[in-house]
Amino acid sequence: MKQKHRRMLYRIIAASVLTVLFALVPAESGAYGKPFKFLLFLVPYLIIGYDILIKAFKGIVRGRALDENVLMAIATIGAMILGAVHTGDFEEAVAVMIFYQIGELFQALAVERSRTSISKLMEIRPDCAWVEKDGVLEEVDPDEVEIGTVITVRPGERIPIDGIVTGGSSSLNTSALTGESIPRDVFPGDEVLSGSVNLSGVLKIRTTKEFGESAVSKILDLVENASSRKAKTEAFITRFARYYTPFVVACAVMLACVPPLAGYFAGGDPELHEWIYRALTFLVISCPCALVISIPLGFFAGLGGASREGILIKGSNFIEFLASAETVVFDKTGTLTQGVFEVSEVSSCGLPQEKLIELAAAAESSSPHPIAVSLVRAHGADIDRSRVTDSEDIPGKGVVAKVDGIPVAAGNGKLMEQLGLEYPEVSWHGSVVHVAVGGKYAGNIRVSDTIKPESRRSVEDLKDAGIKKTYMLTGDSEPTAEHVSGQLGIDHAYSRLLPEDKLARLEDIMEELDSPVIFVGDGINDAPSLVRADVGITMGAIGSDAAIEASDVVIMDDDPRRIAESIKISRKTMRIIRENIVFTLAVKFLFLGLSAAGYVDMWFAIIADVGVMIAAVLNSSRALRFRPLEKLKTDEKPAARTESETEETPGLPGAQIVSSSVRSSDSGTRSR
Repeated sequence: MKQKHRRMLYRIIAASVLTVLFALVPAESGAYGKPFKFLLFLVPYLIIGYDILIKAFKGIVRGRALDENVLMAIATIGAMILGAVHTGDFEEAVAVMIFYQIGELFQALAVERSRTSISKLMEIRPDCAWVEKDGVLEEVDPDEVEIGTVITVRPGERIPIDGIVTGGSSSLNTSALTGESIPRDVFPGDEVLSGSVNLSGVLKIRTTKEFGESAVSKILDLVENASSRKAKTEAFITRFARYYTPFVVACAVMLACVPPLAGYFAGGDPELHEWIYRALTFLVISCPCALVISIPLGFFAGLGGASREGILIKGSNFIEFLASAETVVFDKTGTLTQGVFEVSEVSSCGLPQEKLIELAAAAESSSPHPIAVSLVRAHGADIDRSRVTDSEDIPGKGVVAKVDGIPVAAGNGKLMEQLGLEYPEVSWHGSVVHVAVGGKYAGNIRVSDTIKPESRRSVEDLKDAGIKKTYMLTGDSEPTAEHVSGQLGIDHAYSRLLPEDKLARLEDIMEELDSPVIFVGDGINDAPSLVRADVGITMGAIGSDAAIEASDVVIMDDDPRRIAESIKISRKTMRIIRENIVFTLAVKFLFLGLSAAGYVDMWFAIIADVGVMIAAVLNSSRALRFRPLEKLKTDEKPAARTESETEETPGLPGAQIVSSSVRSSDSGTRSR
């Protein structure tokens, strides 16, 4: 509990004790009777309510004359005056203020709890960076560290700036970034992100970004601005309170004036004090704080609950969209698949398979294309570039070169046609690299991207979460699209799409549907679609500038099952908020009617009002708690393969198959 909350608790206790003690004093005691007791109760009243009176005065001065502070001030001051001139009962006025402050304290504690779950991310902000100068480590502000500077990170410290490990090895705790509790081992050459905690060895890191552009800064900026994007429900409640409060004040004034006037003109007893008391009770009940507080708190708690699961939602408006979405559109590469290519099969005509891969890898050795890299890595040995001459990359077709003076061509069917060579049609769900050696067709190498082990379960989870339609957009061939969508159970798949084609197809899908559409991409080449969709979700996007800028929701690890989690969290949040709205309004209008009829006194009114507020606040806090989806069992996940690990593929004796570490987008895959 913060110091300001403790002070409020002390004020509540002090005012309550004094109220009980002064209630024991007879109204007739002292020289002045009721005025004396009024002065006594004025002490606990000011102790507990001075800040409300100040806020009410400032609200009137600033033009906010009818907020909850003004209502509470009018009701309690009126009750004090009514006690002084008529009833002699001051306990009610003080009790109203005490119970109101108890409700405010509950609300503040609930907000603090929600804020804490989000502010845990703020703990990733590094305090300093250590730079070695003349053999001595100097403490430097991270903002002052330039790109290319080598910094030292000792065990137990957070990495302050994104960079590449140049010395040392260690395990990193990346849970603040990804939500993943398993430490990540890093070695020289590995990229590391700011905000990770160094667990063991001393690391030397060469910075690749300035602090303001690093992962930690972008995450902090995202979190700090998340609450600024209001949902429609929040905006509606704000507008509702703006009209509701003047309406109930007008009703209270009419309740205090019309019945007494009617009684006076009818010749009976106007009972002015009774109707003023009812009007003041009416004002106490009418205070809209339960709605005004619990609705934003519900959204805030939802944002906090999502952040606990490694899901950053940029604003409460996206919680609404996620909750009502019925359609999810996926990018394929890097989202549903690993985004890395492996040599899966080799078919050779005469040459040994190892020799075919060696020649194709040599010809492709100068190409940065992911498929070319997969061939080089599948060869499994260093290639002497001096063996390769006259290398030419033919866009959209492949590569031709001379290896040891022998002409070698590696590419798609169009390249074989250009060379005037016959080649077999191969039905394959990935890419096929045809190879010609010495002017003759020598065989083909089949390369494929691998599906993430969680992807199948993620699509099932989405359907369990109420998603009715799933689409997949890819730049790959139709057989590849059909294979992946069939494996994952996706309803519709569209292939051979460039980024602009994906955007056009997404817009067609959105036009056909009434509910919000979610687009899920890897955040690199999918920025237009991420921006255009009602909700753009980026997978495994930490460290990707384009992802954080373009997306509305950032999944901080690479697990597609988090998509269903984000939808379930949003739906739970919206369900809680609707419960608060219905419950609060129903109780409010019931007790407003009872108070106008004289069945409810001020004691019961404040207990009912504060009780409703506390119930709504506690209900909103439920959005912080979410049972995450069951993790995949260990035996469901294939073991992670390091760069040095290889395996033999059936039908490919002795050939080493190693996954490429180069990530490719669908649109960037060379058609072969």
